[in-house]
Amino acid sequence: MDLVSIEEIRDAASRVKGVAVRTPLLAQGWAPLWLKPESLQPIGAFKVRGAYNAIAALTEDERARGVVAFSSGNHAQAVAYSAKRFGIPAVILIPDVAPRAKVEATKALGAEVIEVPIDAQESSALAVAEERGLTMIPPFDHPDVIAGQGTLGLEIAEDLPDADVVLVPLSGGGLASGVGTAIKALLPRAKVIGVEPELAADTAEGLRAGRRIEWPMDLRARTSADGLRAQPSDLTFAHLQSVLDDVVTVSEEEIRNAVRTLAHRARLVAEPSGATATAAFLSHRDALPPGKVVSVVSGGNLDPATLADLLA
Repeated sequence: MDLVSIEEIRDAASRVKGVAVRTPLLAQGWAPLWLKPESLQPIGAFKVRGAYNAIAALTEDERARGVVAFSSGNHAQAVAYSAKRFGIPAVILIPDVAPRAKVEATKALGAEVIEVPIDAQESSALAVAEERGLTMIPPFDHPDVIAGQGTLGLEIAEDLPDADVVLVPLSGGGLASGVGTAIKALLPRAKVIGVEPELAADTAEGLRAGRRIEWPMDLRARTSADGLRAQPSDLTFAHLQSVLDDVVTVSEEEIRNAVRTLAHRARLVAEPSGATATAAFLSHRDALPPGKVVSVVSGGNLDPATLADLLA
């Protein structure tokens, strides 16, 4: 299986320049920690990098027909935003349990939103793609999406070339695959560590076993980190086996504490999925390699009521 290369990530960086924000690395005075706040992206999460790169790589005819995607919310907004930039139609299949803020934000970007049961997203999206002749933009299972997400790792390597550890949240694995590829190519001494919720730790189990292990959706859906309920594909799992040095799992309370800490000490709003990597630093620091740690704050899209509850 061909893995994404650093050259493909550099090509993606040229495509997304001026669309995806080059987010800063924020040094924290209270710890040897640098935060990469992807919550500052125009759609509030890193997903715009991969979605825009994938759409930009389509032929003009493919773009003109339109695109379809399935997502719990952040990829949905990323595809809708990118499609709007290109002036093409987008149809998004969203689980009917997704946070309302993400659903409404996707609609506001001009996409047609179809809500479906959480375990029917992909099959429904494939059916719509075939029926309407649309091109699927998957949330992680595509080289162009992985390369787009990898631009985040490119920026980390350029901005902190002496980083020792990079913490990346794990779900479908597109972000960790891309970031890990960039870091290993440019900072070979640095350790890349994936972070998963304990309630959706299928990747941690699979990497220990040396093969993909599937957890049923009803188990993965228990975590409050709704953006981390997906499972790796064969493509992303192969990347993760190649680039990850370790996986750390965190509890729901540790995730909640990370949301609070990011709000109070870093002045950043992070959704549970976005705070998961930082939870590993806050609660499992002794188990991490020593040195300068970068934590990817992958997104900040959540309902105000949910944020109030998390901060209480």
